[in-house]
Amino acid sequence: LAHPDRPPSPVNVTVTQLKANSATVSWDVPEGDVVIGYAILQQRQDGQMQRFIREVNTTNRACVLWDLAEDADYIIQVQSIGLYGESQASKRVHFRTLKETDRLSSNSSNQGDITMEGLDKDRQLQTGEIIIIVAVLLMWAAVIALFCRQYDIIKDNDSNNNKEKTKPSSEHSTPERPSGGLLRSKKKSPSINIIEV
Repeated sequence: LAHPDRPPSPVNVTVTQLKANSATVSWDVPEGDVVIGYAILQQRQDGQMQRFIREVNTTNRACVLWDLAEDADYIIQVQSIGLYGESQASKRVHFRTLKETDRLSSNSSNQGDITMEGLDKDRQLQTGEIIIIVAVLLMWAAVIALFCRQYDIIKDNDSNNNKEKTKPSSEHSTPERPSGGLLRSKKKSPSINIIEV
């Protein structure tokens, strides 16, 4: 008999997304019970392999079973982990993994449908993508034009500033002044000129 504080067994245990080497098991937990994890017992029906998966501090209600043998029968049972222990195991669920060839053929048969749906979606997206690309290109063209215009303005300002700078420097470039006796004796007069200007 189960301990009164232990959670009840998981219900609605199902196996989905069957593949040759993996499957997903999911389950439900009755409402109102504190469940802090789960434990899964996975066993091959021929008894060759058994695996115990235990996860604590999770509210997940699903788990991927990996590294399964293709075209093999398995049995799984799920237990809820509560604050005071584990529940009784759920009912046994049987499933069989796919053959590798079944997976390929099922994918190839479905692939045509996926491709057709994908093409329709691509056609719908193409128009939107073209509009976005054109808008981005126009914005880049506007940015480049603005940059070129600003560059021309800056270049014109620089050339005007250079002309203005050369004029005053030619007017005041006389190294000797009549009142500066010390200036005549110094050979490096441009540094003094810079201080005076």
